[in-house]
Amino acid sequence: MQEQPDHALTPGLVARVELTVTDADTAQAVGSGDVPVLGTPRVLALAEAATVAATARHLPAGTTTVGTRVELDHRAATPVGRTVVAQARLTAVDRRRLTFEVAVTEGGQTVAEGRVERVMVDRHRFVERAGGAS
Repeated sequence: MQEQPDHALTPGLVARVELTVTDADTAQAVGSGDVPVLGTPRVLALAEAATVAATARHLPAGTTTVGTRVELDHRAATPVGRTVVAQARLTAVDRRRLTFEVAVTEGGQTVAEGRVERVMVDRHRFVERAGGAS
């Protein structure tokens, strides 16, 4: 991959995504537990969706990001019917590596928080190497 300019990717980019918890989002449904509350894998997916949204309009053409590292503390249970909000803020850009602080809240309470790292890659080459079609 040619070195892409990262001037558009600067710390401070933010995004938020929301999810109203359904039965399909519960720990029971996703196999991460046996209780009918928002499952940790769904919390993580929501946090990652916020990181993707934060940079989506700022990436060079043909480039995407892939997750490489996650640190997430899931602190509170969220029942079905409640709405959670994930917010991501780009805190560091080191060449192709992007670091985000993430927080998931519900009604003013912190549900989860942590850090997500993503790396910019050439989308076509990445998919090709992974053995799939682009």
